[in-house]
Amino acid sequence: MQIKDSVALVTGANRGIGRAFVEALLERGASRIYAAARDLATLDAVARLDPTRIRTLKLDVTSTEDSRAAAAQAKDLTLLINNAAVLDMGGPTDVPVDAVRGNMETNFFGLLNVITAFVPVLERNEGSIVNILTLLSLASIPGVAAYNASKAAGWSLTQSFRADLARRGIQVHGVFPGLVDTDMARPFGSPKTPAIDVARATLAGVEADEEDIYPDPMSRQVYAAWRADHKAVERQFAAM
Repeated sequence: MQIKDSVALVTGANRGIGRAFVEALLERGASRIYAAARDLATLDAVARLDPTRIRTLKLDVTSTEDSRAAAAQAKDLTLLINNAAVLDMGGPTDVPVDAVRGNMETNFFGLLNVITAFVPVLERNEGSIVNILTLLSLASIPGVAAYNASKAAGWSLTQSFRADLARRGIQVHGVFPGLVDTDMARPFGSPKTPAIDVARATLAGVEADEEDIYPDPMSRQVYAAWRADHKAVERQFAAM
């Protein structure tokens, strides 16, 4: 699909990659952008980027009611970008179970809630879905066990939706960034890609009809290594 003149919705649009997506969509000529977040007040600065084209929406992705209400408001949507996510630190034996549940609620069930709510809209408008996943969907770093598991589940869900929605004319893209320069990635010390670069590369991948998008140098390098020897990458990540 083409981004120019599209109507997009970005979850978690108040900061980080989500805000970068709003900026990149503006650059590429989207006609309308629904910027969504749990707290409308956190979207004030985002709305000021272009008050004419940006509309703010309250959307807690863990809420079925919020997801359905958002779909009822954004009936003209053609591009759904599922970006909202949480990350809790902790290995598999010490991360609190509530943290695991919280990561799954947002990163997996949130994905399910929002996509399910918007399928009728996207089918009617011949739209597309972009799910922001992570390289950790492919190989796990032990210190973020809950995040790894939730994002790996999100990858599996992405493939299920891709197969199911193809017959309804909806394309589903999975995006697997490496470390991105956001608040979420602050605990990690490795070099990080600017969020705007990830957003721009993702939209370019959507326009090129790439089902799986690796939007930064780290993700492309690791994916190539994973294809060649996924066990070697597993061992490499396990040592981090």
